[in-house]
Amino acid sequence: MTIKSSVEIITEWDIVAARQLGRNEAKALGFDTVDQARITTAISELARNIYLYARLGVIEVEKVETDTEKKIIVIATDQGPGIEDVRKVMEDGYSTSGGLGAGLPGVNRLMDSMVIHSVIGEGTMIRAEKWLR
Repeated sequence: MTIKSSVEIITEWDIVAARQLGRNEAKALGFDTVDQARITTAISELARNIYLYARLGVIEVEKVETDTEKKIIVIATDQGPGIEDVRKVMEDGYSTSGGLGAGLPGVNRLMDSMVIHSVIGEGTMIRAEKWLR
């Protein structure tokens, strides 16, 4: 069974709503509090990137539960400027906004898998998964 929910990211308050959605879905699926915090932090980073760089987008949280697996899939989608160099943004310390540069590398560490698809001038889609063990 798959259940998908989403939050449009338009304002900073939407980041909070996306975090809460992720926490609620992770808790409902049976993730412990540590993994709930990891998922929530990853969603926060992805939503904040949408807000800062693309101005608007969507965070989707998909809860997957089958006989053989349980996982949360987070998909961040925007129609912003795109990422020029995906390899570069995955380096710790790299930032285009003057931040710490821990955002996407941090998401990658917090989740079990992450894929970035970005096209300059069209937008970015990031898919991250966390499996319940």
